[in-house]
Amino acid sequence: MTSEERQQSGPARATGEGTRSPYRGRFAPSPSGPLHFGSLVAALGSYLDARANNGQWLLRIEDVDQPRTVRGAADHIRRTLERFGFAWDGEVLVQSRRLDFYHAALVRLQLDGDVYPCACSRREIASHSPPRSVDGALVYPGTCRAGLVGGRAARAWRLRLPDQVVAFDDRVQGPMQQNLQRAVGDIILLRADGQYAYQLAVVADDAAQGVNAVVRGVDLLDSTPRQIWLQRRLGLPTPTYAHLPVVTNAAGEKLSKQTRASAVDPAAGSALLSAALHFLGHPVPAEISAGPLGDFWRWAIASWSIDRVPALRGVCPG
Repeated sequence: MTSEERQQSGPARATGEGTRSPYRGRFAPSPSGPLHFGSLVAALGSYLDARANNGQWLLRIEDVDQPRTVRGAADHIRRTLERFGFAWDGEVLVQSRRLDFYHAALVRLQLDGDVYPCACSRREIASHSPPRSVDGALVYPGTCRAGLVGGRAARAWRLRLPDQVVAFDDRVQGPMQQNLQRAVGDIILLRADGQYAYQLAVVADDAAQGVNAVVRGVDLLDSTPRQIWLQRRLGLPTPTYAHLPVVTNAAGEKLSKQTRASAVDPAAGSALLSAALHFLGHPVPAEISAGPLGDFWRWAIASWSIDRVPALRGVCPG
């Protein structure tokens, strides 16, 4: 399938063969700090892809991991997006208000036998784990798959992942595949500290919001096969996926709070949005980058093409 075919068939694949549903995308930042340039790139790519396809664009605050949540960060992100001219459809979904919803999904998986209790500590896993997984985490060796040993108490609940390949066609990165059991092992859906895992929350929320086209950073590319498997086990539709290159610093590290990425300044307006769009393979005319926000958005939506986004993992703006 060519990149043009991937773009044309993108959102329709989320609703079944031969049907086409209105595009429904989203931006889902974690409020672990203010919006930085890397997050702005992800927001811009997802927004333009939705608007260029005459679709809806939703905003979701992914604060299900409460220990990482910074007080006031969610409001700061919303205000920053508004000042740059982003306009989302409907109310903002906040994950921390939906814990009962994730609990219901977990109970369904428990009843179907797709998850099991695990008593292993991180230290125990590290001492028995195969080499690191595709995203740098430990590969779970399956210690508790057949049941808890010696009457130990459960610390977490894990999803059974099969020894088989899950494949999908990414609209930016191209054909992807991953053997789930060998690449990551069984993953946690409910943590030892009582927090629901990102994988469960994102799958449940995308389905609940009717999201059929996901555009996000390539740092989440390796998570996609396990999310697709979880969608299948819950009987949920699978969106199309487009993973944008992430912004890195000079050391090759993804911009994040951990790498001390600075907050973007909305006062930079069209100039900073133009820099983000240039990063995504769309050079912006000087008169647009120096002009008002309204002119930038009109030009950007009309000019957007997912085919022009570089199929790279990470890029340093230089």
